[in-house]
Amino acid sequence: MVDYSPALMTDMYEYTMLDACMKDGTANRKCVFEVFTRHLPAGRRYGVLAGTGRILDALERFHLDDEDLRFLADRKVVSPQTIKWLENFRFSGSIKGYREGEMFFPNSPVLQIEGTFGECTLLETLVLSILNYDSAVASAASRMVTAAKDRPCMDMGGRRTNEWAAVAAARASVVGGFQGTANLLASQLYGLKAIGTAAHCFTLVHDSEKNAFESQIAALGKNTTLLVDTYNIEQAVQTAVEVAGPELGGVRIDSGDLAALAQRVRNQLDALGATNTRITVTNDLDEYAIAALQTAPVDSYGVGTMLVTGSGAPTCAMVYKLTEREGADGAMAPVMKKSKDKATVPGRKLAYRSYEYGLADAEHVVSGSEDKLASFQPKDEWKDLLVPYVDHGQIDAQWQGHDAIMRAHDYRAKALAELPITAQSLMKGDPVISTEVSVL
Repeated sequence: MVDYSPALMTDMYEYTMLDACMKDGTANRKCVFEVFTRHLPAGRRYGVLAGTGRILDALERFHLDDEDLRFLADRKVVSPQTIKWLENFRFSGSIKGYREGEMFFPNSPVLQIEGTFGECTLLETLVLSILNYDSAVASAASRMVTAAKDRPCMDMGGRRTNEWAAVAAARASVVGGFQGTANLLASQLYGLKAIGTAAHCFTLVHDSEKNAFESQIAALGKNTTLLVDTYNIEQAVQTAVEVAGPELGGVRIDSGDLAALAQRVRNQLDALGATNTRITVTNDLDEYAIAALQTAPVDSYGVGTMLVTGSGAPTCAMVYKLTEREGADGAMAPVMKKSKDKATVPGRKLAYRSYEYGLADAEHVVSGSEDKLASFQPKDEWKDLLVPYVDHGQIDAQWQGHDAIMRAHDYRAKALAELPITAQSLMKGDPVISTEVSVL
């Protein structure tokens, strides 16, 4: 794996701001930053948060070694005073936010970071790059899983994006409801189920399709999945069952009218006695194509390009904004932008979801001073959406690793089921519940 420091996965202005604040004395002012999106992608009903576990992984390595410090000094990005400050830098603040797999909406405070200005400002690009991409993939994955009903979806998008984005997408896809990935590095890093057998080139390199199938079965066993659309699908299915027998695990179709072909292949397999052989389809699927296959005898889906590009929405437009800071008098004060169409809500936040008859009916974001929020009493049926991730530099490890991903996978299904059923519609519409913001 490439050896790099997450502390350099920043925009340069984060370090130049730090340097200026070190010189004027404001770098150590206590601050609260917030991550939220002003809007969902056009027509989307909800978003799925993913990536917080990766942020925690990055925080563990968020420091600069001697080579990194020389780079900053040689490029004159920061002054010697700031280089000295950075030598022993470790994030010592606190982070809370929505859990992975949680639904989010416009103005949901999905992450809140509290610490000094100096340490919080360095996290902006890293936090946004992770949350924006991972949440886009998880949101698209969730829509695809909804369209697939009870049939598993698998990530096959590694060759359609940047090599590191492929690893992130594999993880996010599982948070979003997918069952596994073709990406071996993601499987290794996160303990995800790995899937894959053979491509068309495997068939083409052999002297005949039968030779290719015999080779694959000899290597992987009869439960393998054979790719049957290299030449003639009907003949390939016939050959596959001849070679493997009725115990053949599966066939994959990667071209053509997938619904019509799946029906013909299912009938052919049944006629040949291979009634338990599964059918997997691939070929530029998105949630709409998957929905169109709901009545076809398809057992699983492999999704590539549209998954790793967020199915047309490759970012969630999340932003990282300062909402509260320590003043010259030492007191914390709310701050806000007033820019046209970019105004922010001042103050730190609480976030809840209210329910009626077991279904969510609103998101409630409550803003105010630390004292006012501490005394705020939510209604009995409101669910607290914020969980603590980091407490004064100490990372809560329960939100990292394979088990955390699988809990997020399960939680997404539960959280989606608690939304009005229109959330599962693929038709364009407004967010399925409103977000009500109040300032104490």
